[in-house]
Amino acid sequence: MPFSLLLFWRVSVASLLLCTTACTQPPTESTAAQLSQFQGSVVPDSSGYERRTPQDLNGIAKYYMGRQIAHVMGHEGSDWLERPDRQQEEGTDILLRELRLKPTDVVADLGAGTGYFTFRLSPLVPQGKVLAVDIQAEMLTALEANKAKFKAPNVVPVLGTTKSPNLPANGVDLVLIVDAYHEFDHPREMMRAVRNSLTPTGRLALVEYRAEDPNVPIKRIHKMSVAQAKREMAAVGLELADTIETLPQQHLMIFHRAK
Repeated sequence: MPFSLLLFWRVSVASLLLCTTACTQPPTESTAAQLSQFQGSVVPDSSGYERRTPQDLNGIAKYYMGRQIAHVMGHEGSDWLERPDRQQEEGTDILLRELRLKPTDVVADLGAGTGYFTFRLSPLVPQGKVLAVDIQAEMLTALEANKAKFKAPNVVPVLGTTKSPNLPANGVDLVLIVDAYHEFDHPREMMRAVRNSLTPTGRLALVEYRAEDPNVPIKRIHKMSVAQAKREMAAVGLELADTIETLPQQHLMIFHRAK
């Protein structure tokens, strides 16, 4: 959905189709007509990637393990991240509670955007720190301004790339990715780097809209099933430890390094 989640990341005009209305509207006849104009064949890749005609114009012509990768929301759509009803819609207070953080934890907010979660995580780890990662300099500029506003000295902005969050090896207790992973255009490389950043007891908290629930009013390309997430994380050596279903519309999936 919706990562800068992170909302992560590539800035393009097409990305503006994302979160303001397109996430909740069904495909239109005009969209179908546009899709019919695409030409191309499947180009398989040994890493699980393939290039082929996009099934949905809200996604790119790149697939990973059979899943079409969604367009990214650029910094122009950052207001969506700070919308007033987000807490109620997503149960963000429930999510933060379910993370069960320790005061000394080092947490990475991957696809931090303007810092919606970053500045809610900060007071939960007063002796630790929050690494706020984004690949858009514009997002980090806004985040820096919010850092001063919220007086959060334990927040450290980090400029990542589409292939690496630039996190310290074996140095992160929790990596949080909210509604952004499905937009990563190099998910295999990114998650391999995430795995390498985790401490031996570190966790990945992956939050995505439930693909299994047709009543969740989000376009299918912005949802993910537990089975798909489990398959993709296994490819980089991460295994599912728990699935928490207390959020109104999203899975909260906890992964750790495979033994």
